Amino acid sequence: MQKGKIGVTSDNLFPIIKKFLYSDHDIFLREIVSNAVDATQKLRTLALRGEYAGDMTNAKVSVTIDPKAKTITVSDSGIGMTAEEVEKFINQIAFSGAEEFLEKYKDDANAIIGHFGLGFYSSFMVSSQVEIISKSYREGATGIRWECDGSPEYTLEESDRAEVGTDIVMHINSDSEEFLDKARISGILNKYCKFLQVPVVFGKKTTWKDGKDVDTDEDNQINDVAPAWTKKPVDLTDEDYDKFYHQLYPMAEDPLFHIHLNVDYPFNLTGILYFPKLKNTMEVQKNKIQLYSNQVFVTDSVEGIVPEFLTLLHGVLDSPDIPLNVSRSYLQSDSNVKKISSHITKKVADRLTLLFTEKREDFETKWDDLRLFIEYGMLTEEKFYEKAVKFFLFKNVDGKYFTMDEYETLIKGEQTDKEKNLIYLYTNNPEEQFSFVQAAKNKGYDVLVMNNVLSTPLINQLEQKFSDRRFVRVDSDVIEHLIAKENPPKELSWEEKNELSPIFKAVCPETKDYGFVVDFKDLGENSFPMVITRNEFMRRMKDMSQMQGGGGMSFYGDMPENLNLVVNTSHPLVKHIFEERDTLMGDDLKRIKTEIKAITKEKDELDKSKKDKKDEEIPSEVKEKSEELEKTINTLKDEQKEKLTSFGKENKLAKQLVDLALLANGMLKGEDLDKFVKRSFELIK
Repeated sequence: MQKGKIGVTSDNLFPIIKKFLYSDHDIFLREIVSNAVDATQKLRTLALRGEYAGDMTNAKVSVTIDPKAKTITVSDSGIGMTAEEVEKFINQIAFSGAEEFLEKYKDDANAIIGHFGLGFYSSFMVSSQVEIISKSYREGATGIRWECDGSPEYTLEESDRAEVGTDIVMHINSDSEEFLDKARISGILNKYCKFLQVPVVFGKKTTWKDGKDVDTDEDNQINDVAPAWTKKPVDLTDEDYDKFYHQLYPMAEDPLFHIHLNVDYPFNLTGILYFPKLKNTMEVQKNKIQLYSNQVFVTDSVEGIVPEFLTLLHGVLDSPDIPLNVSRSYLQSDSNVKKISSHITKKVADRLTLLFTEKREDFETKWDDLRLFIEYGMLTEEKFYEKAVKFFLFKNVDGKYFTMDEYETLIKGEQTDKEKNLIYLYTNNPEEQFSFVQAAKNKGYDVLVMNNVLSTPLINQLEQKFSDRRFVRVDSDVIEHLIAKENPPKELSWEEKNELSPIFKAVCPETKDYGFVVDFKDLGENSFPMVITRNEFMRRMKDMSQMQGGGGMSFYGDMPENLNLVVNTSHPLVKHIFEERDTLMGDDLKRIKTEIKAITKEKDELDKSKKDKKDEEIPSEVKEKSEELEKTINTLKDEQKEKLTSFGKENKLAKQLVDLALLANGMLKGEDLDKFVKRSFELIK
């Protein structure tokens, strides 16, 4: 028996490796099984070269647990080790056997996973003692047994092992007995090892018999040694791709389509990416792309490899050229990563371009599911944007699709304003904004549907890139003002509006969420009596604030929404309210108006006498008189406003028309809605 110390520079190094090298303790099984697969692949390579005469047909890796003995054993029929190789590859930490083997057989070696030589030591994260029982393939080799309890001391002796291969026996410590559970081990193997190149067996398959699961004689192989991404696209059908997708995501809907990646220069990359059906929300399931290195699962957090928008995709990427840290757990920054990222972006854009060009009808049927993904890419990746503008589609309220160029041609005639800007009208809710949409269509305008979470930032981006294009939501103004023409309709003067607005302001609801600005426009007697519109700029700022969760735009998010109550001065019902006002309080209003006019005239003449004079040159009696006149004018205006407000509060028709406008916008609820219904019956009588 040989005793010795593992070749580490300090006694403190081993506990660090043991406890902190790997972020997740369950990775120990991935590392040990991967090493077993490596050993088997090495022996296969030697057999193919004629350097080993043994039968590799049924080569496999077996994982067994013994809860009573508290052991997990990983067995392989691979290349095995001599005592000298144990000294070199086990006792000298980080001297990688895989790297040396690859160098020697680089032209025909099968995929060799390990490249740090540290994976074996992950076993000590969960073990109080580890045994290696091995026999090398070399002619005349004898079996060996190595044992270590987690300290730098070890023992190495001959064993009576007869078969070529290696057993790693891990004696599980008291803190890690969870790993003696069959379901726990099955879950770890399914996560990390389900696509390894050598069959991995864990127990026996079961069958239901006499009301319980009973083991059969058939090995329970947990992995697919030749997953779809390792095959050539020409050898796969659409059914094969869909089958593999559901192998990855058993509960998912069918994907829209896929992209098969197969690159060998300037880096190695294979994989299959799927476009899932995305809901109209950014609360999507990321971490769905699985990263492998030579078919060993590494991570499903691939933000470092693919651009942010591509993390919405599902599927598999496999590359030995993606740099990992020594635990194969974290990606490291590298120029290859940037190249791979750019290549994947290009392949995705090319695939979408091809689908659009060759199968546009099919592309349009998928557009509603693709749109969120494509918009996300356009907003976050300039190179993707440059390609996407050719296949990005606008969809209008009639369900028709247009490229950007096609839509520009469609609306250029009718929807160009007096400043030569092209106006894109849109709705984010065709049902709630139905009346606004219809008004636009009746005017000969086309209306787009832009109703997902990224619509507002996309609109902002397009307006920045095209300075002569503006997007205007149909409910942001009355139809006559949505697209400004050379001869705008005549409006009331500020003074006239000021004399009317208190009537309707008095019956607008008071709420902390929004406030109303009353305006008056001639919309024609056949239009609605009142319309509620939303300021385009403020609404967008609030949308962006909600998307960003506050931050620099939280100021807008905290502000109440300002709504415009547009009163149609030509509507018969509005005219009836004006007539009632004149009947009930016309004389009072006329008197107040006359007095204001006379006092204002007197004040204006007084102000003229002060013109071009310094303050100290103006007599005090003139100043006092001017202030007195100003105070009287304000008092009269307050009286006027008070009378109009009182009239508005008592006017059921005014309240009914405001409530109708609120109802049309889905803003009349609860007690106010109940009062509206009761008032409606009263007015009908």
